[in-house]
Amino acid sequence: MEVSAEQSKTIQTRLVLPSDTNHLGTIFGGTVLAYIDEIAAISAMRHARKAVVTVSIDKVDFISSAKVGDILKLEAFVYSTGRTSMKVFVKVETEDLFTGEHHLTTTCFLTMVAIDQNKKPTPVPKVIIREQEEQIVQLYQQNKRNNKA
Repeated sequence: MEVSAEQSKTIQTRLVLPSDTNHLGTIFGGTVLAYIDEIAAISAMRHARKAVVTVSIDKVDFISSAKVGDILKLEAFVYSTGRTSMKVFVKVETEDLFTGEHHLTTTCFLTMVAIDQNKKPTPVPKVIIREQEEQIVQLYQQNKRNNKA
């Protein structure tokens, strides 16, 4: 069975509140990671139609910060699959509500595994990459693997 990456695409928005921030008024990195883990799990479950667990956070890049009052937009999708695993890409952007400006804040690659009722790994459908952004992410990951060799 094959499933389009579009099926797993998930978007969330969140308001950065004072309780989410550090003494500098910017969002805690751990808060962003929790949001990323949550949206990655939702995306993987939409793909597999099964429960999932996080196996690894493969790479996180904090590019810029978000401040109190910013809107965070998180976008995730499955871009690669193994027998029971799914690779998920998450992108986080901020939006300033007063200026409308958007800035990339974080990118993250995670590995999720589908599990059955006994909490054992279970097969997932193969992902079909169709969207341009999804193809770019897949090429990025292939280049990263090739550069490690």
